[in-house]
Amino acid sequence: MALPSGSLLWRVYSRGGGHPSPWYAFRTFGPVRTARFDNHLPPPRDQDRDILYLVASVPTCVAEAFQSGRQIDRLGREPWLVGFEVVREVVLLDLGGSWPTRGASMAISSGPRPRAQRWSQAIYEAYPEVEGLWYPSSVYRGEPAVALYERARGALPESPAFHRPLSDPVLLGPLRRIAYEIGYDLL
Repeated sequence: MALPSGSLLWRVYSRGGGHPSPWYAFRTFGPVRTARFDNHLPPPRDQDRDILYLVASVPTCVAEAFQSGRQIDRLGREPWLVGFEVVREVVLLDLGGSWPTRGASMAISSGPRPRAQRWSQAIYEAYPEVEGLWYPSSVYRGEPAVALYERARGALPESPAFHRPLSDPVLLGPLRRIAYEIGYDLL
């Protein structure tokens, strides 16, 4: 499938804590235990294979970012919400369509992460034209989520369309609504 130029994608990232990063940073270290589609080869280490996890909506973004504790922490590790539009078409393998049924299983998006990582590694090698994966979030309503490989780095804009810390008072009302909707606590 092709993600059209101008598509808006979201992520929460940390500007503080043990692993701070800029909004546009792909993760080079991996595979990590908690990340479903890491295309890195074991053992975990810095590699030339990079990954960036994104989603198509803010509620899904928040649900994904804070799923482990089910608490939206507006301060710890200095979380920021960023939204940006891709500047060119991005070629993705659609894991929400028929491909998993033909080639794998729908469990690729919700089953054990090590299995999904092996699939991502194989997809990365077998389909050099694929720049990432489009998949249903297993955390929130099957909403669209994207794992971009470093091949898509050129699709990121120079600056985001939206960029604010979660501690910004402007986000408090929307975060309260999202926390209620997804059943998370808001700290």
